[in-house]
Amino acid sequence: MKWIRKVFSLYDMKTIRKEMILLLGNKEMDAREISSAVGVGEKEVYTHLSHIARSVKHQRKKLIIKPSVCLGCGYVFEKRKRFTRPSRCPICKSEHIRSPMYRIG
Repeated sequence: MKWIRKVFSLYDMKTIRKEMILLLGNKEMDAREISSAVGVGEKEVYTHLSHIARSVKHQRKKLIIKPSVCLGCGYVFEKRKRFTRPSRCPICKSEHIRSPMYRIG
């Protein structure tokens, strides 16, 4: 009987992407917050975000990205298509950059 409970508990588990979709549907988060909530590395979060962006389209929803902002000069990375945080500002060359925020809406 113990093995039956284990099998059913495996089916009850949510995938990482489903957990991320639930989290992002509730509130706006950055990649670091998502990685700590889901229990995966920050780099792995970025790969999942690209898949999530495609899969939520079928639900008539959209992955909304609040762009990164340079904390030195205030430059906003509006035209950036990547999900990752930029390494430095093209204007002032500062590396103090706020990470992009993600949510599903």
